[in-house]
Amino acid sequence: MERERLYLFDTTLRDGAQTQGVDFSVEDKTNIAKALDKLGIDYIEGGWPGANPGDTAFFNNPPELQNATLTAFGMTRRPGRSVSNDPGLSAILDAKTPAVCLVGKSWDFHVDVALGITIEENLELISDSIAESVRQGREAMYDAEHFFDGYKANPEFALACLKAAYGAGARWMVLCDTNGGTLPDEVERIVTEVLEHIPGSHLGIHTHNDTENAVANTLMAVKAGVRQVQGTLNGLGERCGNANMMSLIPSLVLKEPFKSMVDTGITEEGLKSVTLVSRLLDDILNRSPNLHQAYVGDAAFAHKGGLHVSAVEKDPRTYEHIEPQIVGNKRHLLVSDQAGRSNILAQLREFGLELDPKDPKVDRMLEEVKEREFKGFSYDGALASFELMARRRMGLVPKYFDVESFRVQVERRHNARGEIVSVTDAVVKVMVDGERYLSVGEGNGPVNALDAALRKDLGKYSDYIDDLRLVDFKVRILTSGTEAVTRVLIESTDKSNKRWFTVGVSPNIVDASFAAMIDSITYKLYKAGAPASLQ
Repeated sequence: MERERLYLFDTTLRDGAQTQGVDFSVEDKTNIAKALDKLGIDYIEGGWPGANPGDTAFFNNPPELQNATLTAFGMTRRPGRSVSNDPGLSAILDAKTPAVCLVGKSWDFHVDVALGITIEENLELISDSIAESVRQGREAMYDAEHFFDGYKANPEFALACLKAAYGAGARWMVLCDTNGGTLPDEVERIVTEVLEHIPGSHLGIHTHNDTENAVANTLMAVKAGVRQVQGTLNGLGERCGNANMMSLIPSLVLKEPFKSMVDTGITEEGLKSVTLVSRLLDDILNRSPNLHQAYVGDAAFAHKGGLHVSAVEKDPRTYEHIEPQIVGNKRHLLVSDQAGRSNILAQLREFGLELDPKDPKVDRMLEEVKEREFKGFSYDGALASFELMARRRMGLVPKYFDVESFRVQVERRHNARGEIVSVTDAVVKVMVDGERYLSVGEGNGPVNALDAALRKDLGKYSDYIDDLRLVDFKVRILTSGTEAVTRVLIESTDKSNKRWFTVGVSPNIVDASFAAMIDSITYKLYKAGAPASLQ
């Protein structure tokens, strides 16, 4: 069967910007657009010209794209305005993008309540706006807002909206599940019925994730016959997000029936960059990646149980639906209190350490892991700490510095303006090459202050850790009561953007934090090849 072309339309720069806590700068938008272009996306929706200064600035100086078509988003003309006398429509067309996507009402309820006009007038808004876009040489798309709700309420009117756009020359009619409430079987049925009136080569699908079905709904629409899919990087979007392009791309390329039905234009190299692009977005947003995200998450191919690890090592297909390298990810064989010897050996190989399975060190290491996890440690999420522990047992980690003592003081007081503030000071004494260094740091909390003090002066090691940053800090209380045990997990990174996790456990939260911090610095020094201390 000859495959049909399926077009990928990314809306991260508009829909993604509606995510709570997300605010793209113009530079962010440009960098994301370039990454999407390199990935192999067909259309990149840059935003809404005129809606805000950031979007306007982006379209005033758009990035040069090699593959993708830059698209401007906006509304059809307003009631009572002509296409030549509507500032909103003019701003969209003035952006001079090769394509425009115009949103319009397709639910008669909204036409009556929100617009307060007749059904006939609404159809004129759609056809006039699309026709003007086409007249100006743009590839026009009609974004049928709330299409599925509108179709269920009044299928004749919803179809009439699509036909008005199609008749005016729209290249794509995009069926939107705007509130994310439609389920996969409904999507397939409705799309199949729409195909009797509009060819699938002119239909797109845009789904929200309010029932956790955005990806499933999109796939069912493709199966039914639509040939444009819209989504966002990592599923960003308002409320619960949009269809996740990072899940859609591998599923469409690798899974049946889609890989036999459609050609997305994503190359083998493009597919291998999916994980990289996903994590690039998280870096831009300065947030931790979702470890459990399908295909691209750090735990997507992670195996913890000893029996699972044994099976995966013999044949990965036992517990993995694809090879992780296909999407640029990698397999992780975790070490925990559920681990067997296979886990230990596999993880050591990841570190470049080859041990004979019969070596007594393996059994001792396994017992130590289980004993330490019983006390509260967790190594499946802190591989840097586990690697240090393993290498120390093998005599491979040099001694860099000794911490003689540390002290933290938190003071709550009134500042010069009479405001109540909390100030934290930390003092750390370390020995490097037989010389004592005393450093004082100030921060917005004990961990921040200790980090500032410890890294203020580490003698000859200061340059090695100059780019080290602590990017996340998680605390878990393992037991209740006044003698509770606390586990602290610290995530660190450096200029290479490599991330590593270390763990500390203690009845004292500051002590646990400091232990995890020491492991993080030691790991950085070891990986940087820092020399051992002279004493």
